[in-house]
Amino acid sequence: MRITSIVIAKLILCLGLAGPVVAAEQVDLIIRNGVIYDGSGGDPIKGDVAVRAGRVIAVGKLDDYQAKQKLDAKGLAVAPGFINTLSWATESLIHDGRAMSDIKQGVTLEIFGEGNSMGPVNDTIREEMLKTQSDIRYDIEWSTLGEYLDYLVKRGVSPNVASFIGATTVREHEVGFENRAPTPEELARMQELVRQAMREGALGVGSSLIYAPATYAKTDELIALAKAAGEFGGAYISHMRSEGDRFLEALDELLLIAREANVPAQVYHLKAAGKKNWPKMQQAIDKIEAARKSGLKITADMYSYTAGATGLDAAMPTWVQEGGIDAWVERLKKPEIRARVLQEMRDPNADFESLLQAAGSPDRVLLIGFKTEKLKPLTGKTLAEVAKMRGVSPEDAAIDLVIEDHTRVGTAYFLMSEENVKLGLSQPWVNIDSDAEAPAPEGPFLLSNPHPRAYGTFARFLGHYVRDQQVTTLQDAIRRLTSLPADTFKLQDRGCLKQNCFADIVVFDPARIKDQATFQQPHQYATGVQHVFVNGVQVLRDGEHTGAKPGQVVRGPGYQKGT
Repeated sequence: MRITSIVIAKLILCLGLAGPVVAAEQVDLIIRNGVIYDGSGGDPIKGDVAVRAGRVIAVGKLDDYQAKQKLDAKGLAVAPGFINTLSWATESLIHDGRAMSDIKQGVTLEIFGEGNSMGPVNDTIREEMLKTQSDIRYDIEWSTLGEYLDYLVKRGVSPNVASFIGATTVREHEVGFENRAPTPEELARMQELVRQAMREGALGVGSSLIYAPATYAKTDELIALAKAAGEFGGAYISHMRSEGDRFLEALDELLLIAREANVPAQVYHLKAAGKKNWPKMQQAIDKIEAARKSGLKITADMYSYTAGATGLDAAMPTWVQEGGIDAWVERLKKPEIRARVLQEMRDPNADFESLLQAAGSPDRVLLIGFKTEKLKPLTGKTLAEVAKMRGVSPEDAAIDLVIEDHTRVGTAYFLMSEENVKLGLSQPWVNIDSDAEAPAPEGPFLLSNPHPRAYGTFARFLGHYVRDQQVTTLQDAIRRLTSLPADTFKLQDRGCLKQNCFADIVVFDPARIKDQATFQQPHQYATGVQHVFVNGVQVLRDGEHTGAKPGQVVRGPGYQKGT
């Protein structure tokens, strides 16, 4: 007998069933019972998140969904993965693709390119890169920025990766390390390098203007490069020409570049460096607010500490550094040049951005990284301590260390006030960066002391500043870690927790998230992040790394496949 739909309907009625059985929606992952922050800044909701094929397919009450993998997030925050807008994990990811210190804080995207980028590379740049490598050694198996990003993913990385092209790098590519303006032909080639990087997926162009040879670039050169990026929808980011005595003038230059090139611009690691400049922080914020009201798309990022970290090059005039590390060291060895450098290092009105001057005392200058074995015991000592040990002035000690190590020497400078850090972190257009590598407390990473921001900046922001100091609400803090940078840099379907967004997800305990790293003991993981997913794959489970490396290259708005 043929069974018709009418017969089936009668059988259902006879059996007392309410209606036809509907098959449950099958997905790869369901995160249930969490407090969901979607990245928009709105109020959280309690519910579930469903993931299939690396993307979020539903958010809400999903009782009818079934999954191969289930996670109970009761009592925990569920948010889009955090975006590190200023990462220096360019080398650490080559050695260790797990990105341990950042994954354990919920970071799922590392953005590179503050001034220097890992491509394009020519013979001159390759030689300098190999010469200045420290504890992590690697071959340079790429030529362009796009090739470098693909190289990382092919090796395997846990977080996603993206990059700006460095204005310094394209200058070095065409002009070298000389202190002069590019010729019109060189500038045209520099612009074409930017365009090529944009086609490969760069997010824009980045500058870092207190360092040689970046500082040799004039404003018109930077406008030209930013315009080239702007042709593809790219942004301009900058470690500005000054964060101290000429802080406000440097901000004016950034605003001019943004206006003339018609591009969004972001101030990298916003700060007022040096006690006499601390009152300028509010003035800078007022300038940015006025620029935003005028229609410019201006944002900033910060790390959540009162100390910055760079090298002893930031304590010396840039003219002596022209030509790269070899030329710099050879000049410092000449008595007449050394005497001039010492004089300028001690001059509070010298015509360069001296972080030694801004720190106010060699006691506030911490030595954190050496290349040479015999100098590594000095790691963790202040410049004042080393000067006293050697019986020389702090300035002489700095010069001697650069000569002996044949590097810029990793250095932390205590520059900012706690009040200004809180003020900056409270601004709705400020997101968070580490300005650091992504290390683990093992292997070559233990041969130097990173700034604690490498292990703690995101946890410190969410724990100390948001939960304890209440500089903003948790939902706004998550917005600034996720959708704000994604929108600023036009990262499609990232930084969000809604249908069709990539399943970059962090599950954490807002009551427990905390940084543990200190300047004395920096190699300590943050706590409070329980689970992390990148493109739908779990890379952190119950606080422990799974070993998974599902990271992808996140391409910018000008990406042209096959370029």
